[in-house]
Amino acid sequence: MKTSKLILLFYLFLALTSQAITKSSFLIQNVPNRNIISLNGKWNYIIDPYETGYYDYRYKPYDESPNPGNGAFYLDKKQTDKTELIEYSFDKSPTLWVPGDWNSQDDKLLYYEGTIWYRRLFDYAKSSPNNRVFVHFGAANYESDVYLNGKKLGKHIGGFTPFNYEITNLLKEKGNSLVVKVDNKRKREGVPTLNTDWWNYGGLTRDVNLVEVPSTFIQDYFVQLKKGTTNEIAGFVQLNGYVLQQTVKIRIPELKISTEVKTDSTGKAIFTLNPQKIERWCPEDPKLYQVEITCEDNKVIDKIGFRTIETKGTDILLNGKSIFLRGICIHEENALRGGRAYSEQDAQMLLNSAKELNCNYVRLAHYPHNEYMIRKADEMGIMVWEENPVYWTIQWDNPETLANATQQLTDEISRDKNRACVIIWSMANETPVSDARTNFLKTLANKARLLDNTRLISAALETHGNPANPNERIVEDPFADYVDIVNFNEYVGWYDGLPDKCDNISWTIKYNKPVMISEFGAGALQGLHGDALTRWTEEYQEDVYVRTLKMLSKIPQFRGVTPWILYDFRSPKRVLPNIQDGWNRKGVIGQNGTKKKAFYVLRKFYDEMEQKYTKK
Repeated sequence: MKTSKLILLFYLFLALTSQAITKSSFLIQNVPNRNIISLNGKWNYIIDPYETGYYDYRYKPYDESPNPGNGAFYLDKKQTDKTELIEYSFDKSPTLWVPGDWNSQDDKLLYYEGTIWYRRLFDYAKSSPNNRVFVHFGAANYESDVYLNGKKLGKHIGGFTPFNYEITNLLKEKGNSLVVKVDNKRKREGVPTLNTDWWNYGGLTRDVNLVEVPSTFIQDYFVQLKKGTTNEIAGFVQLNGYVLQQTVKIRIPELKISTEVKTDSTGKAIFTLNPQKIERWCPEDPKLYQVEITCEDNKVIDKIGFRTIETKGTDILLNGKSIFLRGICIHEENALRGGRAYSEQDAQMLLNSAKELNCNYVRLAHYPHNEYMIRKADEMGIMVWEENPVYWTIQWDNPETLANATQQLTDEISRDKNRACVIIWSMANETPVSDARTNFLKTLANKARLLDNTRLISAALETHGNPANPNERIVEDPFADYVDIVNFNEYVGWYDGLPDKCDNISWTIKYNKPVMISEFGAGALQGLHGDALTRWTEEYQEDVYVRTLKMLSKIPQFRGVTPWILYDFRSPKRVLPNIQDGWNRKGVIGQNGTKKKAFYVLRKFYDEMEQKYTKK
């Protein structure tokens, strides 16, 4: 085989042994308010189910080849010799819109799970010769290998968290080629694992931006009320670059306060601010202050709210006042379009619908959502539960799985720790109890508290019955000892009996903590009507809501609820013809945007709870 002439690859790579892989070891905070150039738009793509562009015919990665010239080739190699065999072409390939999932953009990709190669060509001239440039991805599901101009930048694992790589020394003013291998195959050792109840949307599902910063820049910061105080702002600033010891100024003009601190040899400085009076963030008045952080060559501006969130006995206290969390679960999906939600407009639509329900709170299930959702919730006064994608049956004894879950949690907290709306970090959803599982979740909870001790910790737990009493439901989980709020999912009236069973259920909950119900509900096809005992009708779902809310209200510690779910959403597990057709029908709003009867039951309940807690 004449490997100098016969290139049997599909497209890629790269691959000189001197081409170092730069792993993304840190995240840049507050990318939307930096100097950015969007790479969103049409990207050429090539479907590669056998990963021909990544592995040779012995199934060895070209990245690891000791002699990559024998078969691998530079990205976007031009065919100057017409006798040379090249079996791919980005230029002649179709395009996909980025950000966006591939499943909803091309019918043949609806169920596709595997590798797709993306390519985007761009020109770029830095505004200053000494500046640094990073490429930042909001998310890509699930495993991504990133290359620029024939050099590998790194690999990222996890479908819902951001990542970035420095590209300063690889950039050209003309003809840059950015190639991303995205693989959404589900993996047993993955987070989430093989079995989930939502659509496995693949692709570059969130914004892709170039971020230009000075040679030393403000990479990260934390600005929140210090735990246990009502008027002391505390936090840190982290510089990144070549001159790490600098004077940094933190200023909040509206409060007429500022301070200067010196960063240490690692570029970090801790600070406190003591304003005379702070208008605290709350759903009724989501006050955000402009915060300015400045070092020698860099200034970052953010809008940050300040509030306290804590528990006392069985109460949840926002700014010292007992509250009831009027919530709803949301998947990151635009049901009207039938694809992954990715834009500011998508976030606004979803949260507007929650507001119409009179929600003051949303559970973003079952993974970190787009940053637009968090920033919009901050502006709109909607409290948020954010969830790590530890779902159902993770490999609890696998150290790599734990490391993956820990990294995703770390990235989630890193991105959203300055958003006042985020009040709960959730560790998991519906995980079966075992010693390994509980230790796994305890490790995550400890990590979350180490990174951010100003918010509450929870998880969506499960219940079990009493063999001696078929109407008793028991909430008992060793991880409940480690959370601030006891949340559990229950489906009495849907998976557990008929709606009237709710009337006879009693709850045994031993914890002296606030109790919230993280899921309940029933399926209904919007527009299908019948009596209250006919499954899949709006009347059946309505009856479940009426009876369930009465049942839950009898729990003394009951302090909030997020029914499942706001909109119908796609799921390959839901296959009943003419009813589900690949959709989970538990939404209180149908895939066509029309509200079901249960929507109005829930809104009425929330109106009553708002009045009740306003009078307290």
